[in-house]
Amino acid sequence: TDLELIDWHQHRLEELLDAAVYTMRIIQQMRMEMTMGNEIELALSEDGVKFIARFEGFRAARYRCPAGVWSIGFGHTLQPGDDYSTVTVAEALDLLRADADREAAPVRKALTRQPNQHEADALISLAFNCGGNAIARSTAVRLINEQAPVNQITGAWAAWNKAGGRISRGLMKRRGAELRLFLTGAYE
Repeated sequence: TDLELIDWHQHRLEELLDAAVYTMRIIQQMRMEMTMGNEIELALSEDGVKFIARFEGFRAARYRCPAGVWSIGFGHTLQPGDDYSTVTVAEALDLLRADADREAAPVRKALTRQPNQHEADALISLAFNCGGNAIARSTAVRLINEQAPVNQITGAWAAWNKAGGRISRGLMKRRGAELRLFLTGAYE
């Protein structure tokens, strides 16, 4: 009868749905295992160092950044125990490299695909400026992992343009340059 045929089709669809859900779980588990065994590399190149240094600017003596935090060199945030009253350019570049590596660490763990070098440099610049933990949890990184359309990644990246809750022209310019670097490899 027609009712038996409908019941059979409904039962078959439920079986297929269960199989699809099971398959998706297996695929998700395999993706996690693949990324766990293959550490993503995210290291700042010398071109990336120069890129960040241009935006940060150099100050040999301590200063308060726009957020009111004591800093020195190329945007190094002074920590308790830091005993810098002045730094040379070489010392400031060493601090920038160390800070960039520290801020890149959580982003490296959040990525599920290996970026090329200019993408890595752009991501590290964003993390250096906004904080690696925040960027690791950001919509931008999620969209990069999902290989989302460029316009979605661009929108999520560009949203990191505020200082003190207000849109900053300087941050808009920096986000634009980071996006150009990420998308085209142009270090400007």
